[in-house]
Amino acid sequence: MNSKFLSQKILFNRLNSNRKSGKKIVFTNGCFDILHKGHTSYLQSAKKAGDILVVGLNSDASVRRLKGSERPLNKQNDRAEVLSALECVDYVTLFSEDTPLDLIHLVRPDVLVKGGDWKKKDVVGASFVESLGGKVRIIPYIKGFSTTGILEKIKSL
Repeated sequence: MNSKFLSQKILFNRLNSNRKSGKKIVFTNGCFDILHKGHTSYLQSAKKAGDILVVGLNSDASVRRLKGSERPLNKQNDRAEVLSALECVDYVTLFSEDTPLDLIHLVRPDVLVKGGDWKKKDVVGASFVESLGGKVRIIPYIKGFSTTGILEKIKSL
């Protein structure tokens, strides 16, 4: 595993160090099962909201609960490696719950980012981040790019 894929404990320590250096922490999360242009564009935009981009990655078990028994197609360690290879991503960590709320409490981001298919009022952890003086940003959704859509297209061939 590379140095960007961290346990939550190590991530916590790194982020404390980053904060002491005056870095602005950005957090986002997702399954990232089949990485595509929508994901990369989204992650690059998220990175622009601060200095350090943390990606909370749903574990295999949580992806199955959220997306169904046929998902994920790619195992959690493989998905983490692909995300870690992106220049815009600073840290990747797994979470096994259905929502990243506990992880958001650990990370305490300055900016919480979600994609345009979310409404701010529905973003998990938004009120917590704002209570700390942080911001919630919704990044516009790129139409036509979704893992579910890609899988449906493949099945129709």
